[in-house]
Amino acid sequence: MIPARPARPMTTTERPVAPAGAREPAADRRTFFMLLMATLVAAAWAVLWAWSASPYGRYLEHGGWADAAVLAALCRVLPQGDIIVPAALHASAWVLMIAAMMLPTTIPLLETFRRIVVGRPDAGRLIGLAIVGFFVAWIAFGLVAHAADAALLAAARHYGALVAYGWIIGAVVLAFAGLFQFSALKYRCLEQCRTPFGFVVARWHGRSPSREAFRVGLDHGLFCVGCCWALMLVMFVVGIGSLGWMLVLAAAMAAEKNLPWGRRLRTPLGLGLIGWAGAIVLANA
Repeated sequence: MIPARPARPMTTTERPVAPAGAREPAADRRTFFMLLMATLVAAAWAVLWAWSASPYGRYLEHGGWADAAVLAALCRVLPQGDIIVPAALHASAWVLMIAAMMLPTTIPLLETFRRIVVGRPDAGRLIGLAIVGFFVAWIAFGLVAHAADAALLAAARHYGALVAYGWIIGAVVLAFAGLFQFSALKYRCLEQCRTPFGFVVARWHGRSPSREAFRVGLDHGLFCVGCCWALMLVMFVVGIGSLGWMLVLAAAMAAEKNLPWGRRLRTPLGLGLIGWAGAIVLANA
């Protein structure tokens, strides 16, 4: 009996070919995720642009929240309304800013997390929890920044010298943001943001999916705040409602966090901010 000859492996040209136009499910999911994120970011920018171009653009900069009659009425009706209403409205504007400016910087981490949980039936919910955690960290920072800025505005109403010499505060903020670019804390936080795979696997084990997903986003948000908070404070100097400065700062932070040469921005950004602070001092001295 003649032994059967072993089957010859198929060559590349003989292997089954997918029908024209067919796509791998993984590629489809990745494309959908990227389109969804791009849509969210674009929508945030569009709302900010429409808001800033409208007659209510001054409310994007939270100094004028109480000018509207309806908002003033809410402030009077609600307990501690003069604090709660402006803070809630500022938080809403801040969420839009974070969606427009900071959400794009975290897409590599979210894509890494998506690839890890993609086989789970609750993958979409887990990714959503990670995004919520990221926003919670930035909203907390925004409320603290709002409180500090509101305190300065209240002090300025009582002490005219703060208005006359307000440029000193702006120069100090810019100089501090520039010096922070050279700090060890800045780059310890930045390294966490630049290594998404290691960051996720250190926190995701699948034993408590909801809590771990939220923690992935929250921890990433905290490290993101840690490396970018000083640059975000620059918005309080140039104007929170300035879309042009939002774009410039968002591009700088995204490059620092995600591009291979992002670390090299340390020196030009730091020196530029310090030089800007010096120019303000010279112009007002």
